[in-house]
Amino acid sequence: MSRKLLWGIITVLLITNIATLLFMNQNENVIVSEDGEETAIRSNEPVATIDGEDITYAEWMTALRETHGEKTLQSLIDRHLVSKLANEKHIEISEKVIERELAYLTSMQGPLAEDELAKAEEKWREEIVYRYQLEFLLTEDISIPEGEVEEYYDVYKNQYDFSPAMQLSHILVSDMETAEKIYGELEQGANFDQLAREYSIDEETKNSGGYLGFINTNSQFFPDGYEEIANEMEEHSYSTPFTTGNGVGIIYLHQSLPKIKFSYEEIKPYVENELALHEGNLPLQAAPLWEKHEIDWLYGN
Repeated sequence: MSRKLLWGIITVLLITNIATLLFMNQNENVIVSEDGEETAIRSNEPVATIDGEDITYAEWMTALRETHGEKTLQSLIDRHLVSKLANEKHIEISEKVIERELAYLTSMQGPLAEDELAKAEEKWREEIVYRYQLEFLLTEDISIPEGEVEEYYDVYKNQYDFSPAMQLSHILVSDMETAEKIYGELEQGANFDQLAREYSIDEETKNSGGYLGFINTNSQFFPDGYEEIANEMEEHSYSTPFTTGNGVGIIYLHQSLPKIKFSYEEIKPYVENELALHEGNLPLQAAPLWEKHEIDWLYGN
């Protein structure tokens, strides 16, 4: 995946993470949703009070419309238009490509609970599909010679693959007796993060709950012996104590991301799109698509 596309996805995610608001008639319940958490409020009640002075729901709505209204509506039109055209033109994004992008985005996160990850992946998937569909639509009239595509792929083909990685935390102690004590506490329901802060002798990770991050399995920084243990574990589980070169360890496997490798034919359409965007000096924006369709909206023609 190119850096341009990756940062584009991240930017869209940041923008679309702004609170989503659903409006209903005055005096009725209004659902306010932010980061997946929904709250019901009465539309005739103040949304804030400062020293007895109310900020009304209507004032809030007006401020939101003035600040975000045009961009939000434009984004909705973009998405509806791209989805409509993609369906008409039978543009389907490879599930393998989607999985690779999800793996990249996941590998940039800290530890997430299973439900948090599921919600995040749902949003990411929508963004990934939208952006790749937009790429196909923007570049459909730009032809790239086969030789140029092959040459670019031969040089940069590794950037399209994803190396297997594991997201790990660990507790490292000096002896098996201490490790067994910690394991017993884990079995009683103790928190792995807190136990790492209390017992671990790894000064680099103990203050972050023993978190090691995502480590490529072929990396020289993968701790000796950890991969073999983690390969036998289920995600979101901890190991029994085992001896390492630095003491006795207990590891927690947050996630395991598999290797994803593409053949030339599998990735060729996406390489062509990337080269076409560059050749046409086209930003990943839906504006050129608007020019070909009749769009009547609140802020103009």
